[in-house]
Amino acid sequence: MISVWIQFIICVLVIAYTGRLVAKYGDAIAEKTGVGGVWVGVALLALATSLPELFTGISAVMFVTPPAPDLAVGDLFGSNAFNLGIIALLDIAHRSTPLLAAATPGGHLRIAWLGLILLFVAAGCVLLSNLSDMGIGWIGIYSPIIILLFLLILRRTYTYEQEQQPEPEEVTTEHEDAPLWKTYVRFSIAAAFVVAAGIWLAFIGSDIAELTGWGDTFVGTLFLAFSTSLPEVVVSLAALRIGAVDMAIANIV
Repeated sequence: MISVWIQFIICVLVIAYTGRLVAKYGDAIAEKTGVGGVWVGVALLALATSLPELFTGISAVMFVTPPAPDLAVGDLFGSNAFNLGIIALLDIAHRSTPLLAAATPGGHLRIAWLGLILLFVAAGCVLLSNLSDMGIGWIGIYSPIIILLFLLILRRTYTYEQEQQPEPEEVTTEHEDAPLWKTYVRFSIAAAFVVAAGIWLAFIGSDIAELTGWGDTFVGTLFLAFSTSLPEVVVSLAALRIGAVDMAIANIV
């Protein structure tokens, strides 16, 4: 029992540390390629810090025996709740003014509304799945809908930034003089550690659920969602410390 909790703590530390590296190198890539602002937070940082949820969910339904879909779904919906809580944490850390008052409202508002629609679609599909399997073969009909909505969010964010033509944020990194290919390599190595930790976390969560009798849904929503949301916490606080308020909020939303 104790060894499982030790593994959980080690895995959480790995995700927190390597998740921060993934976001830092991702931000360096964005700077070197000329991509900036809200788009960095939505497309690059959010993707990087969501790798733990992605691979924890994949491993929970593909590699854990027996498969634990409740761990995967609980982790994803729980992470959404934790992420919104991070906004409150950032607001406390941002001492000069209320956090959202210091942000650029237009881009975040569009993303928030589109994300809310996507969340309602996912929640509605969970409800309807109790009445029907909603499947086309082994794939739920909601999967392509969710993917299309997510691509719409990315497209609308890109279009908005092009229309507004914001000034590039002055975000300093430790890799300004490093060649772009080295930054890609470092980003990939850090991401690989995040992926490995995410896969390991699913097995740990399954063991915790079995040993404690708390159930996959509870463990997925509480423990896995908390640990896989740590990269968002670390990255957003780091962005806030360097004054990149829009990047920090966009990563969460």
